Amino acid sequence: MWEFLLVALVVTMTPGPATALVLRVAARDGRRAAVGTIVGNEIGVLTWATLSALGVSSLIVASEVAYDVLRFGGAAVLLALGLRSLFHRATEAPAVPRWTGWKTGLLSSAANPKLAVFFIALFPQFLSPHSAVLPAALAMAAVIVVLDFAWFGLLAWTVDRAGRVLRPRIRRVMERTTGGVMVALGLKVAAQAR
Repeated sequence: MWEFLLVALVVTMTPGPATALVLRVAARDGRRAAVGTIVGNEIGVLTWATLSALGVSSLIVASEVAYDVLRFGGAAVLLALGLRSLFHRATEAPAVPRWTGWKTGLLSSAANPKLAVFFIALFPQFLSPHSAVLPAALAMAAVIVVLDFAWFGLLAWTVDRAGRVLRPRIRRVMERTTGGVMVALGLKVAAQAR
């Protein structure tokens, strides 16, 4: 379990679409909305982990058509979110309800084919031959979710605090930067081969 914890920690802290999304929402709408985005993302993570343990993720990865549909869908989500950030007019926003961003977080993680591949490649490395796959996979997914909440929560809090001090200029810069990163990630996902 210690080896898995180390790998999960490194994976959690490696920047990717979820990191860019949390930073974007925290910069644009504040910490409360970012928490909702994190919740949605983690629902997607748990869904992919469960599908992986049940073997459904393997079918998606094995099917070129299913994988490509998921890949292009994920790229479209990232591009749409990134372009919205790039062309959004930053103004002082009213208070945003805590769970506003959960749909965006869920959509982003659900449309990420890399999560399917990630869980298929990661979980078997840490399963003992005689353990039940589903409970062990869900336990590992729970560890990833806890680490994600801690890391993304820290990022959201930091961006929100910085944004309160330096708004609205820094908010525009942060939103444009994360929007550009999301567009780049979307293009990268769309261009990658299986």
